[in-house]
Amino acid sequence: VQLQAFGGGFAQAGGCLRLSCLASTRSFSRYVMGWFRQAPGKEREFVATISWSGGNSDYSDSAKGRFTIWRDNAKNTVYLQMTSLKPEDTAVYYCAAKFSSYSGSYYSGVSNYDYWGQGTQVTVSS
Repeated sequence: VQLQAFGGGFAQAGGCLRLSCLASTRSFSRYVMGWFRQAPGKEREFVATISWSGGNSDYSDSAKGRFTIWRDNAKNTVYLQMTSLKPEDTAVYYCAAKFSSYSGSYYSGVSNYDYWGQGTQVTVSS
């Protein structure tokens, strides 16, 4: 599975950005998808995850109320809408995928995921 993330860039504090991740697999609807981020000098951290159907999702505490994850299985794409951006959101954002046999599953651990995209830089200025 190859993952390509798009949509990173520059934003001012309080602004918004939308990230997209396109997956190259015919069975995209069987993959749990996640977004993670990594700031310079820090470990990669969980941002959001979504189950097969999109019915279940979870967010980090820092993302709750500001970010929204959703997916379009017909387009093999998962999205992350980021609003009320803060300078501390500055990081490289990665999408990740894990095949799952259970439609309701979702995962927040880096080690849970088998496939990773190349990352897209998000920079938020104060």
